[in-house]
Amino acid sequence: MKRLQNRIAESRFALPVTAVYATAAWLADGLISSDSYIEFAVFAVSAYLMAELNNRHALIRMYSRMVSCSFLVLATLAASAAGGTSWAAGTADVWIMQLCFIVAYLFLFSSYQDKRAQGKMFYAFMMIGVASTLFVQALFFVPLLWVLTATNLMAFSSRNLWASIIGLTVPYWFYGGYCALTGNIGYLTAHFAPDAWLKPLFITGGADAATIATTAFIVTVTVIGAVHFIRNSYKDKIRTRMLYEMLITVTAFCLAFMLLQPGHLPMLMGILIIHSSILAGHFFALTSTRLTNITFCVLATAAVALTVVNFIL
Repeated sequence: MKRLQNRIAESRFALPVTAVYATAAWLADGLISSDSYIEFAVFAVSAYLMAELNNRHALIRMYSRMVSCSFLVLATLAASAAGGTSWAAGTADVWIMQLCFIVAYLFLFSSYQDKRAQGKMFYAFMMIGVASTLFVQALFFVPLLWVLTATNLMAFSSRNLWASIIGLTVPYWFYGGYCALTGNIGYLTAHFAPDAWLKPLFITGGADAATIATTAFIVTVTVIGAVHFIRNSYKDKIRTRMLYEMLITVTAFCLAFMLLQPGHLPMLMGILIIHSSILAGHFFALTSTRLTNITFCVLATAAVALTVVNFIL
């Protein structure tokens, strides 16, 4: 007899139902009154691409939509923090930056063991470059991704390296040209100013209870998913293990970044949720014990409850 967790994880209705839930949450948060149509559209595209990421690279070794379902729930929860002002009703930057990272992973994962994947590397790092125009600290992830390209994707070569460097700089060709044309070259220099790169260490910037609770919940889900995969990675194919080890490494880097620079929490949370969704999806879809069923029910209930509470506060 299948447990509730497994029935939901394997259901073809899981994604449509979760999509309706997420849409209802956005409407309740003032999607129409706040004119957040661009943010919602980017959010929807991101959810679709998360499903594509799972399908193309077989991140879960069975039919399941839990990766995209987890993304919808966690991203909606994050958007609800502080009444939605930090994400949904505030700015499109987080959503666009998050979408850029998802697209980058689609190209990066496709370059597995391909030392002549110049096109894929170009587009992957071009998306990181676009993300860095909105969140310059995204460039801190570049050296780590280069190392992981060599160790986990086994796709490192001089051609791929140069393709990634060119792709990374392309957005700034247009950004720099626009600034020069409009006589606002100061925008470009201010973008790379030292005070723009780093914020004071361990300073939260007055984060409220809703933001702290939401962050703690998402980090908890991430840790549960990571520990589960590390303990059960032998059941997956080598390629899948390499991809997940890459994701876990970037997750650890992101968590350390959040701890040191909590002032960048909204943007870093956008990156973390990509990894959390994949790790959580793997955990929910591929476990079937009584304890994991209880954990699934508790986490799902807590996510919905916390989202509602965030809207009320």
